[in-house]
Amino acid sequence: MTSESLTTDDPLDGQDIDENVLLLDRVAGDALSVASLRSPLTSYDFSTAGLARGDQFAMWHDNFAPMVELSEIAPRTATFTGRQKLWDLGSLVLAEIDTDRLAFSSLPGHVRRDPVDHWTMTVLLNGKTHTQTTRDAFSGGPGEVQIHSLGRSFDGVVAERSKVLILFVPRDLSFEIAATLGSAEFSTIATGMGRLFSDYLVDVAHRLPMLAQADLPSLAGATRAMILACVSPSTDHADAAKGPIANVLRERARRLVHARLLDPKLSSELVRKELGVSRTRLYNLFEPLGGVMHYIQHRRLLSAYAALTDPSDRRLIFQIAEERGFSDGAEFGRAFKRTFGYSPSEVRNRGGGGMPLRSDLADCPSVERLGLLLRRLQG
Repeated sequence: MTSESLTTDDPLDGQDIDENVLLLDRVAGDALSVASLRSPLTSYDFSTAGLARGDQFAMWHDNFAPMVELSEIAPRTATFTGRQKLWDLGSLVLAEIDTDRLAFSSLPGHVRRDPVDHWTMTVLLNGKTHTQTTRDAFSGGPGEVQIHSLGRSFDGVVAERSKVLILFVPRDLSFEIAATLGSAEFSTIATGMGRLFSDYLVDVAHRLPMLAQADLPSLAGATRAMILACVSPSTDHADAAKGPIANVLRERARRLVHARLLDPKLSSELVRKELGVSRTRLYNLFEPLGGVMHYIQHRRLLSAYAALTDPSDRRLIFQIAEERGFSDGAEFGRAFKRTFGYSPSEVRNRGGGGMPLRSDLADCPSVERLGLLLRRLQG
């Protein structure tokens, strides 16, 4: 039926037609939303296969540059092989990585310079790794779970060709997770419960091709429960911020920060006084989240993102930044782009709400996808 015959023969007047067309559009949009929720999860692959030998390790290095510094152990070999499969799980990221042996180290000044600061829970499927920190050293073999913190100093080696699963857990996922992983970081969980978590993560990786977007909230909830149940604090990493009292204090601090987020007087000292704790106690409470000011700045950046994507908020970008404590526009722009992968003006021009569209991953160069996903975890 043409639009002309519709307007001539249909008994509805023009206004009714417009309303029905809009209704059909909404129904179609809802159907597309449901279809996208039920569509299978997409994995994103990257491999050094097919690259010139001189580019193989360089590309592998660039792929991991947002989180660690890599060094090649055997540069004179005929090839360097690295394969990566990524799954965007919303509040978590899972990677399956197959790599030739190499050395790795943390990025200097990482916490303060770049908000990409997560825990990694690594399950070795085969191979061996060794990590050295300023306090101790630990090794991992097949079936064992290792916990690293990307925001702390460490060095290590993948001692032989290895295949691993890495679960990236953001520091702001929950205070309970932060306390648990903060107490166990830089250790190997070789207990029976640790093995149970290893089996769980392997099973998740096998089943991901059968899951859909709508399954992600349930998967994230199950994974959080498994972390809390299976990860035991290391006795070598006693933390004064453990226990129910610490969780209550953190929750009070979180509510305080959210309530006074735009208050220019909001500071670590104000939070300390409101909680009635010592500076050392406050440091221990927020150490898993990168410190009080790191947490405050991150929440302010998220607030700025929400304002920039609000179509009713047409204030200038510098006004939104100043309201959130950024007196230097350039500093705000750098911090914003490190967190979200986009400049404030790019986000404003994109329009709409929410975090940058995850479909952009399909168009993103494969060597940049891991970095983009890790920055999105900050949200």
